Amino acid sequence: MPELQYILEILGTFFFAISGALAVRDKHDDLFGASFMGFVTAIGGGSLRDMILGSYPLVWVSDINFLYAIFIGVIIAYVFFKYLIQMRRTFILFDTLGISFFTVLGVEKSLSLGFRPEVAAIMGMFSAVMGGVIRDTLINETPVLFRKEIYATACLTGAILYLILHQFGVDRNINLIISGSLIFIIRISAIKFKLTLLNFKR
Repeated sequence: MPELQYILEILGTFFFAISGALAVRDKHDDLFGASFMGFVTAIGGGSLRDMILGSYPLVWVSDINFLYAIFIGVIIAYVFFKYLIQMRRTFILFDTLGISFFTVLGVEKSLSLGFRPEVAAIMGMFSAVMGGVIRDTLINETPVLFRKEIYATACLTGAILYLILHQFGVDRNINLIISGSLIFIIRISAIKFKLTLLNFKR
């Protein structure tokens, strides 16, 4: 039976592929364009993390199931596009699920490679947000990372919680669920109640 970590990583890839494909809204964009957007959104953050950490081969290169997850995500986005795109919350939901899974998985992978907790927390956040940054840049939108929305902060908070629970010896599967759930709750709550970070410039 696959480990929870592996299942979450596949699911995170799947959800990010859907959010990336749904980001293609213009009528002139074709299936290939949507597929490419889903692909770079799903593997962008994790690939950059692994290259920075020197972890080769990249996950999606060594395991074909990640490509299958992306393919299925894009197909679902294509088949149900008209229904999903009418519901902005659906796009946010898939993106939030993606960052929740990828943050904690990025932290765990960094720790397993022997990096310090501080680096692991940053790499967890990096894993989660960079796919979205690439996606938004390609569609000529200001990346959500550079808006006042609580996005990367939610990831960093979940990463820190994972490290704290890890230090206290909490079972890794329980830790994955708790820390990922915290990210999801913070992000959804921030959207629902329109919570934002303070401006850097006053």
